[in-house]
Amino acid sequence: MGQKIIRFSDLTGKHVENDGDLVRVVVRQHPDLEGGPVEIEALAEELAPVEELALDLVTIELHFPDAEEPETVVLEAEAFNRLASAAPMADVLRGAKRVARTVPSQAAVPTGAKERVNYASLAHAGRPHKGRTTDAEKQLVQQHLDEVNARLVAEGTRTIDLSNAEHVARYGLEALAHERGTTLG
Repeated sequence: MGQKIIRFSDLTGKHVENDGDLVRVVVRQHPDLEGGPVEIEALAEELAPVEELALDLVTIELHFPDAEEPETVVLEAEAFNRLASAAPMADVLRGAKRVARTVPSQAAVPTGAKERVNYASLAHAGRPHKGRTTDAEKQLVQQHLDEVNARLVAEGTRTIDLSNAEHVARYGLEALAHERGTTLG
């Protein structure tokens, strides 16, 4: 006895005649995505417009003197290029100082040194801390509030309360508080 597997595109529901036409798509970031990356499958023909729709993006880190963590900003390359007025951005980048790509190791950390916590990660987002809350941390808390609060409870730390005006302002949760019908106190 044999088995026949019938496959369909996750995007359109179209029947896949040939597995060679199927493209694996990993979605790493999306406003509706919760709990990390997911995988879907689609026909190559359905993804043809993607190349034309793709944006040229630039990711920058802003290291403010009074902030514990850098703020990560993603913007269109064209908008970023307009920031350079003394010379074209390509010239500015060519003449810029290189940043060393280092992975901190335990051996490199001096005894008694504090390890920096990345609050813009799901493992640390929402924890009480001094300093500015970055947009990246705000976005994580907005997209994963219930998950963040569950982790905070497990850690024995205060949770993020949608009825607490300070919490709502700090993490930009006004829309979520409104959506859930929470009254600010």
